[in-house]
Amino acid sequence: MKARDLSVLLAVILIIIMLVIPLPGWLLSVLILINITLALIVILVSMNTQEALQFSVFPTLILLLTLFRLALNVSTTRSILSEADAGGVVDTFGTFVIGGNPLVGFVVFIILVIINFLVITKGSERVSEVAARFSLDAMPGKQMSIDADLNAGLISETQARERREKVEREADFHGSMDGASKFVKGDAIAGIIIVLINIIFGLIIGMVQLDMSFQESINVFMRLTVGDGLVSQIPALLISTATGIVVTRATSEGNLGTEVTGQLLQYPKLIFIAAGTIFLLGLTPINFFLTTIIAGLLALSGYLLQRQSSEPDIPDIEEEDQTESSQMKSPENVVNLLNMDPVEFEFGYALIPLADTNQGGDLLDRIIMIRRQLAIELGIVIPVVRIRDNIQLNPNEYRLKIKGNEVAAGELLLDHYLAMAPDIDDDQIEGIDTKEPAFGLPAKWINEESKDEAELSGYTVVDPPSVVSTHITEVIKQYAHTLLGREETKQLIDHLKENYPILVEEVTPEPLAIGDIQKVLAKLLKENISIRNLPIIFETLADFAKMTNDTELLAEYARQALSSQITKQFVHDDMALKVITVSGKVEKMIAENIQQTEHGNYLSLDPESQQNIIKIMHEEVEKLTLQEETAVVLCSPAIRMYLKQLVERFLPQVAVLSYNELEPTVNVQSVGVVNIA
Repeated sequence: MKARDLSVLLAVILIIIMLVIPLPGWLLSVLILINITLALIVILVSMNTQEALQFSVFPTLILLLTLFRLALNVSTTRSILSEADAGGVVDTFGTFVIGGNPLVGFVVFIILVIINFLVITKGSERVSEVAARFSLDAMPGKQMSIDADLNAGLISETQARERREKVEREADFHGSMDGASKFVKGDAIAGIIIVLINIIFGLIIGMVQLDMSFQESINVFMRLTVGDGLVSQIPALLISTATGIVVTRATSEGNLGTEVTGQLLQYPKLIFIAAGTIFLLGLTPINFFLTTIIAGLLALSGYLLQRQSSEPDIPDIEEEDQTESSQMKSPENVVNLLNMDPVEFEFGYALIPLADTNQGGDLLDRIIMIRRQLAIELGIVIPVVRIRDNIQLNPNEYRLKIKGNEVAAGELLLDHYLAMAPDIDDDQIEGIDTKEPAFGLPAKWINEESKDEAELSGYTVVDPPSVVSTHITEVIKQYAHTLLGREETKQLIDHLKENYPILVEEVTPEPLAIGDIQKVLAKLLKENISIRNLPIIFETLADFAKMTNDTELLAEYARQALSSQITKQFVHDDMALKVITVSGKVEKMIAENIQQTEHGNYLSLDPESQQNIIKIMHEEVEKLTLQEETAVVLCSPAIRMYLKQLVERFLPQVAVLSYNELEPTVNVQSVGVVNIA
């Protein structure tokens, strides 16, 4: 155990001993001086802290120091009443303050107690209550501000986590200070009661047991009581003052001395006014010589401050150049340039109002909602979307980057609305022809005057922020599998382990490494299958990973385990699922051309057959699209992944399902067949 830890434990044990065992006078004197020293150190530390969390141990320290002070009161009371002696320190304080008049000394002590109890302690208690309440009320707003900065790319995930922890710690600190201030108040009340006990019972013991006269008892016990009260109230006054300083100070950039002098003396002209006022007071019967000296000192101080503030701060150019040069040469500066944001949203200067909250922009809030929506739909946490303006883009242009590569772009007209209606061609609705960026539908940019008319004509009218947020959502869905790396997979596994520790241990690190699990999950996301139901996926991996480590095959097993989820994804309101089936001839051809290697299986089909299959499937998909139906191809489980690999480059939006991925109760209606002659 470290010496510091041991010292605190011994101090607590000593406090308990002081409450029970009588202590000699010399030891009481030592402990009283230690008490005063600790209180002095506490108030000095509180004056030099820049924020409350730098002295986060203060609430607990108040409890320990209060208990120590009360234990000293008990020990000194025992010595005063039993031996009429409490050590040299108490006697010296009492003699000095009383000065031969016990009544005057007692009045001074009472005034000191009133100042501590009614002024400082009461005020500190009230400020602690208000600070605790305001700190708790402000927590949601601070958390939202952190989320907004995080989504804007102003801070990193680590910085956001640190700021959240700091907000929580501040709330805990102010709550603890609210409770600790009650200890200070109780200590002040206990000090008053102990003084009364010492005086009353001291007089009784002095006259009855020690055969003293009334005057002798008053002199002895009043001196010791006042001395004991002073050596107790002086540290209590310091601790109460320190409590008030800590709870009344907000986060600052300097200590209390720097801030007080800097802010109090920041207006030299006001010091001249104060000097003139003091000088005019000297014209009254008040001492003219004294007021003139004070006014002169104030005027001199104001002149020096005004002269100092008028001198411009000339920066050391040579020193700045050296600093910039050293920063450019430092390896850290170059390493920081290698950082790449997972998701970036850039826009031209005309689109700045989208992200500027002062101009009514709500893009940051929309992106927060997008991340939450995708977490629910896909089961992954999308990284922070860094938002920035780019003067190299056209004013109304925006683009979206995934890991540094541009994956989508578009244009917005902020003073227009986007009107979409593929089957409507109303020439009366004037606008700028364009395409809806997320789905490529024909659309028009119309002005606000045409909005109502377009809605009555059957158009779907959308505002620009909704257009861009929809585009961002669809693009991130499309590239979600590229955003799921090993680090993100590890976070998902750790989250799952909190509730399913045995399941996780059975899957990783043996028989599957994190990289293998990442490949399985990315494979599911690539085909728009949510991985939110991680327990079922891991149950499947636990069952089949012992038989094969082929991640492609494991992903197929996971898809079959998620049959209920996949069914709900494609079948709505118990309607028949219209599909394009694959003929037995095509399935047999694909199955016979599967090549097995040490690194996995792949389809080795001649180019002519591949082109025929893709051509026929494309024709069938177009027929289904004309009926406004989702294109779904249904085949046997043995060839599903190979068929998907074959067509995904040419028909990426077509869903390829196997019979095992649909619930038995689903009503399947074949509307086309992929067959070759």
